[in-house]
Amino acid sequence: MDTVALLLTLRLALVTTGILLVLAVPLAYWLAFTGSRAKVFVQAVCALPIVLPPTVLGFYLLVALGPRTAFGRVLTHLLGHPLAFSFAGLVVGSVIYSLPFAVQPLAAGFAAVDRSMLDAAATLGSGRCDRMLRVVLPLSRGSLVTASVLSFAHTIGEFGVVLMIGGNLPGATRTLSIALYDQVQDFQYAQANRTALFLLGICLVALMLLYSQRPARNARSGDLV
Repeated sequence: MDTVALLLTLRLALVTTGILLVLAVPLAYWLAFTGSRAKVFVQAVCALPIVLPPTVLGFYLLVALGPRTAFGRVLTHLLGHPLAFSFAGLVVGSVIYSLPFAVQPLAAGFAAVDRSMLDAAATLGSGRCDRMLRVVLPLSRGSLVTASVLSFAHTIGEFGVVLMIGGNLPGATRTLSIALYDQVQDFQYAQANRTALFLLGICLVALMLLYSQRPARNARSGDLV
Protein backbone atom coordinates (compact mmCIF):
# COMPACT_ATOMS: atom_id res chain seq x y z
CA MET A 1 0.00 0.00 0.00
CA ASP A 2 1.10 3.55 -0.70
CA THR A 3 1.89 4.75 2.84
CA VAL A 4 2.47 8.36 1.75
CA ALA A 5 -0.93 8.47 0.04
CA LEU A 6 -2.54 6.88 3.10
CA LEU A 7 -1.11 9.47 5.49
CA LEU A 8 -2.09 12.31 3.17
CA THR A 9 -5.64 10.93 2.89
CA LEU A 10 -6.03 10.64 6.66
CA ARG A 11 -4.65 14.15 7.11
CA LEU A 12 -7.04 15.50 4.49
CA ALA A 13 -10.01 13.73 6.11
CA LEU A 14 -9.17 15.02 9.60
CA VAL A 15 -8.60 18.62 8.47
CA THR A 16 -11.73 18.61 6.33
CA THR A 17 -13.89 17.18 9.11
CA GLY A 18 -12.65 19.78 11.59
CA ILE A 19 -13.30 22.67 9.23
CA LEU A 20 -16.71 21.28 8.28
CA LEU A 21 -17.86 21.11 11.88
CA VAL A 22 -16.83 24.72 12.46
CA LEU A 23 -18.71 25.86 9.35
CA ALA A 24 -21.66 23.48 9.49
CA VAL A 25 -22.75 24.04 13.11
CA PRO A 26 -23.81 27.71 12.71
CA LEU A 27 -25.14 27.08 9.19
CA ALA A 28 -27.23 24.11 10.34
CA TYR A 29 -28.47 26.12 13.34
CA TRP A 30 -29.65 28.87 11.00
CA LEU A 31 -31.35 26.36 8.70
CA ALA A 32 -33.09 24.66 11.61
CA PHE A 33 -34.56 27.79 13.15
CA THR A 34 -34.77 30.47 10.48
CA GLY A 35 -37.96 31.61 8.82
CA SER A 36 -36.16 33.37 5.99
CA ARG A 37 -37.30 32.91 2.41
CA ALA A 38 -33.70 32.28 1.47
CA LYS A 39 -33.73 29.01 3.43
CA VAL A 40 -34.81 26.89 0.45
CA PHE A 41 -32.06 28.34 -1.75
CA VAL A 42 -29.40 27.79 0.93
CA GLN A 43 -30.62 24.22 1.48
CA ALA A 44 -30.42 23.54 -2.25
CA VAL A 45 -26.89 24.96 -2.50
CA CYS A 46 -25.73 22.91 0.50
CA ALA A 47 -27.23 19.72 -0.96
CA LEU A 48 -25.94 20.34 -4.50
CA PRO A 49 -22.72 18.29 -4.10
CA ILE A 50 -24.84 15.17 -3.48
CA VAL A 51 -26.32 15.21 -7.00
CA LEU A 52 -23.68 17.21 -8.87
CA PRO A 53 -21.04 15.12 -10.69
CA PRO A 54 -17.74 15.47 -8.80
CA THR A 55 -15.92 16.34 -12.01
CA VAL A 56 -18.24 19.33 -12.57
CA LEU A 57 -17.56 20.66 -9.09
CA GLY A 58 -13.85 19.96 -9.49
CA PHE A 59 -13.74 21.75 -12.83
CA TYR A 60 -15.35 24.94 -11.54
CA LEU A 61 -13.13 24.92 -8.45
CA LEU A 62 -10.09 24.46 -10.67
CA VAL A 63 -11.14 27.45 -12.77
CA ALA A 64 -12.07 29.59 -9.76
CA LEU A 65 -8.83 28.91 -7.89
CA GLY A 66 -6.62 29.20 -10.95
CA PRO A 67 -4.74 32.28 -12.19
CA ARG A 68 -7.31 33.06 -14.91
CA THR A 69 -9.87 34.50 -12.49
CA ALA A 70 -9.60 37.62 -10.34
CA PHE A 71 -10.36 35.55 -7.22
CA GLY A 72 -7.65 33.05 -8.10
CA ARG A 73 -5.11 35.79 -8.78
CA VAL A 74 -5.86 37.43 -5.41
CA LEU A 75 -5.39 34.10 -3.61
CA THR A 76 -2.16 33.44 -5.48
CA HIS A 77 -0.88 36.90 -4.53
CA LEU A 78 -1.81 36.42 -0.87
CA LEU A 79 -0.51 32.87 -0.53
CA GLY A 80 2.41 33.08 -2.91
CA HIS A 81 1.18 30.07 -4.91
CA PRO A 82 -2.07 28.96 -6.55
CA LEU A 83 -4.43 26.79 -4.53
CA ALA A 84 -4.97 24.44 -7.44
CA PHE A 85 -2.69 21.38 -7.34
CA SER A 86 -1.87 21.87 -3.67
CA PHE A 87 -3.00 20.29 -0.39
CA ALA A 88 -4.81 23.50 0.55
CA GLY A 89 -6.75 23.26 -2.69
CA LEU A 90 -7.72 19.68 -1.81
CA VAL A 91 -9.03 20.92 1.53
CA VAL A 92 -11.16 23.60 -0.15
CA GLY A 93 -12.61 21.08 -2.60
CA SER A 94 -13.21 18.47 0.09
CA VAL A 95 -14.97 20.92 2.39
CA ILE A 96 -17.36 21.96 -0.36
CA TYR A 97 -17.91 18.41 -1.62
CA SER A 98 -18.63 16.97 1.85
CA LEU A 99 -20.63 19.96 3.13
CA PRO A 100 -24.08 18.27 2.90
CA PHE A 101 -22.84 15.28 4.90
CA ALA A 102 -22.14 17.63 7.80
CA VAL A 103 -24.97 20.15 7.45
CA GLN A 104 -27.93 17.82 6.93
CA PRO A 105 -27.47 15.59 10.02
CA LEU A 106 -26.82 18.64 12.19
CA ALA A 107 -29.83 20.56 10.86
CA ALA A 108 -32.07 17.55 11.47
CA GLY A 109 -30.73 17.12 15.00
CA PHE A 110 -31.07 20.80 15.83
CA ALA A 111 -34.64 20.93 14.49
CA ALA A 112 -35.58 18.02 16.78
CA VAL A 113 -34.63 19.94 19.94
CA ASP A 114 -37.64 20.85 22.07
CA ARG A 115 -38.44 24.51 21.36
CA SER A 116 -39.73 25.00 24.90
CA MET A 117 -36.19 24.54 26.21
CA LEU A 118 -34.96 27.26 23.91
CA ASP A 119 -37.82 29.53 24.92
CA ALA A 120 -37.02 28.95 28.58
CA ALA A 121 -33.35 29.76 27.99
CA ALA A 122 -34.35 32.93 26.13
CA THR A 123 -36.58 34.10 29.00
CA LEU A 124 -33.57 33.69 31.30
CA GLY A 125 -31.59 36.10 29.16
CA SER A 126 -29.63 33.59 27.10
CA GLY A 127 -28.55 34.92 23.70
CA ARG A 128 -28.77 33.02 20.43
CA CYS A 129 -25.13 31.94 20.46
CA ASP A 130 -25.37 30.93 24.11
CA ARG A 131 -28.50 28.86 23.42
CA MET A 132 -26.72 27.09 20.59
CA LEU A 133 -23.69 26.24 22.72
CA ARG A 134 -25.42 25.43 26.00
CA VAL A 135 -28.74 23.93 24.90
CA VAL A 136 -28.79 22.82 21.27
CA LEU A 137 -25.34 21.27 20.95
CA PRO A 138 -25.48 19.19 24.17
CA LEU A 139 -28.87 17.83 23.11
CA SER A 140 -27.58 17.02 19.61
CA ARG A 141 -24.47 15.00 20.41
CA GLY A 142 -25.69 12.15 18.22
CA SER A 143 -26.00 14.48 15.25
CA LEU A 144 -22.47 15.75 15.86
CA VAL A 145 -21.16 12.19 15.82
CA THR A 146 -23.11 11.43 12.64
CA ALA A 147 -21.84 14.56 10.89
CA SER A 148 -18.24 13.85 11.91
CA VAL A 149 -18.28 10.20 10.83
CA LEU A 150 -20.01 10.84 7.51
CA SER A 151 -17.72 13.78 6.68
CA PHE A 152 -14.61 11.77 7.51
CA ALA A 153 -15.69 8.67 5.58
CA HIS A 154 -16.85 10.66 2.57
CA THR A 155 -13.55 12.54 2.38
CA ILE A 156 -11.60 9.28 2.61
CA GLY A 157 -13.31 8.00 -0.54
CA GLU A 158 -13.18 11.15 -2.67
CA PHE A 159 -11.86 10.74 -6.17
CA GLY A 160 -13.28 13.03 -8.86
CA VAL A 161 -12.97 16.33 -7.01
CA VAL A 162 -9.47 15.71 -5.66
CA LEU A 163 -8.26 14.48 -9.04
CA MET A 164 -9.62 17.54 -10.86
CA ILE A 165 -8.36 20.15 -8.42
CA GLY A 166 -5.22 18.44 -7.13
CA GLY A 167 -4.02 16.28 -9.96
CA ASN A 168 -1.81 13.35 -9.03
CA LEU A 169 1.27 14.71 -7.30
CA PRO A 170 2.91 12.09 -5.03
CA GLY A 171 3.26 13.36 -1.48
CA ALA A 172 1.25 16.50 -2.21
CA THR A 173 -2.15 15.69 -3.72
CA ARG A 174 -2.10 11.95 -4.42
CA THR A 175 -4.75 10.46 -2.14
CA LEU A 176 -5.42 6.77 -1.57
CA SER A 177 -8.32 6.66 -4.04
CA ILE A 178 -6.10 8.13 -6.76
CA ALA A 179 -3.36 5.64 -5.85
CA LEU A 180 -5.92 2.85 -6.33
CA TYR A 181 -6.78 4.20 -9.76
CA ASP A 182 -3.10 4.31 -10.71
CA GLN A 183 -2.59 0.73 -9.51
CA VAL A 184 -5.45 -0.49 -11.67
CA GLN A 185 -4.12 1.48 -14.66
CA ASP A 186 -0.73 -0.21 -14.15
CA PHE A 187 -2.36 -3.67 -13.83
CA GLN A 188 -1.10 -3.98 -10.25
CA TYR A 189 -4.21 -5.82 -9.17
CA ALA A 190 -2.73 -7.32 -6.01
CA GLN A 191 -1.80 -3.87 -4.67
CA ALA A 192 -5.10 -2.44 -5.89
CA ASN A 193 -6.95 -5.16 -4.01
CA ARG A 194 -5.14 -4.32 -0.76
CA THR A 195 -5.84 -0.61 -1.21
CA ALA A 196 -9.50 -1.22 -2.05
CA LEU A 197 -9.95 -3.55 0.93
CA PHE A 198 -8.41 -0.94 3.22
CA LEU A 199 -10.77 1.77 1.95
CA LEU A 200 -13.70 -0.63 2.24
CA GLY A 201 -12.70 -1.50 5.80
CA ILE A 202 -12.40 2.14 6.88
CA CYS A 203 -15.85 2.99 5.51
CA LEU A 204 -17.42 -0.15 7.01
CA VAL A 205 -15.94 0.51 10.46
CA ALA A 206 -17.05 4.15 10.30
CA LEU A 207 -20.63 3.15 9.47
CA MET A 208 -20.65 0.43 12.14
CA LEU A 209 -19.51 3.04 14.67
CA LEU A 210 -22.28 5.33 13.50
CA TYR A 211 -25.06 2.75 13.68
CA SER A 212 -23.83 1.32 16.98
CA GLN A 213 -24.59 4.66 18.62
CA ARG A 214 -28.25 4.62 17.63
CA PRO A 215 -29.51 1.77 19.85
CA ALA A 216 -27.93 3.45 22.87
CA ARG A 217 -29.59 6.76 22.05
CA ASN A 218 -32.92 5.07 21.42
CA ALA A 219 -32.65 3.27 24.73
CA ARG A 220 -31.98 6.51 26.57
CA SER A 221 -34.96 8.09 24.83
CA GLY A 222 -37.11 5.16 25.89
CA ASP A 223 -35.99 5.55 29.49
CA LEU A 224 -37.12 9.15 29.45
CA VAL A 225 -40.55 8.11 28.25
